[in-house]
Amino acid sequence: MSLKHDAPIGVFDSGLGGLTVVREIVAKLPSERVVYLGDTARVPYGTRSAATVVRYARRCANHLTACGVKFLVVACNTVSAVALDILRVELDIPVLGVIEPGARAGLRATLTGRIGVIATAGTVQSGAYERAVRAGDSRAEVVTQAAPLLVPLVEEGWVEGDVPRLAVRRYLEPLVEAGIDALILGCTHYPVLRACIQNELDALGADEVVIVDSAAATAQELGDSLAERGLMSQSSEQRRLRVMVTDTPGTFLSAASRFLGSDAEKLAVEGVDL
Repeated sequence: MSLKHDAPIGVFDSGLGGLTVVREIVAKLPSERVVYLGDTARVPYGTRSAATVVRYARRCANHLTACGVKFLVVACNTVSAVALDILRVELDIPVLGVIEPGARAGLRATLTGRIGVIATAGTVQSGAYERAVRAGDSRAEVVTQAAPLLVPLVEEGWVEGDVPRLAVRRYLEPLVEAGIDALILGCTHYPVLRACIQNELDALGADEVVIVDSAAATAQELGDSLAERGLMSQSSEQRRLRVMVTDTPGTFLSAASRFLGSDAEKLAVEGVDL
């Protein structure tokens, strides 16, 4: 299959969280067009079985490939953990997840080799971050912590105050006690809580722990891969972002500003049926 450099990049996630990846992509690759699909009818993926996640991932990936994308970014840690290899085999376009870039960024950030990961229960249970980190350095130690309350808090806009602070504190305490010096945000929702996470690390006496945003790492590796493949856009136009969701586009738009900032004001969100 011949890929066109002026085709858009496809990005999908179970809901809003993947917009943190989109934000990083449009910041680092301003000439690229992006098509985003949020499967809001089936969110969250993190509590689903592996077979169900694979089925949902195929639907999202097939819809985006039908839109003519040149590259697929799986902006969902759960899908990256259980379905990435399947998508890479089945699709005729390059596929990049968020776990491998996040793991490599974690290895660059650590000095002690002791890396913490907070993620959904599904991602933690998959062991995907441990495998990805040890693929880069077999001596590294990975300490994981499921943080199931954080996604609904972000989705509801509870990113400040005692409720998110206490939840974040509870999830960070065992990681700090384990002596980590780098913390991978293993869910694309979590960068929205970065200030809260940093404050709680400081309060726990772990202010030297480096926070690793897998969304930023993914966008960087996407740019590198596009350049290596000769797929960088040659357009001088300002970027364009197309957003599709499988349920409640109006609600999605009102919440998108927490992930995209002021760019959300320019969005027109389409409803699609998968």
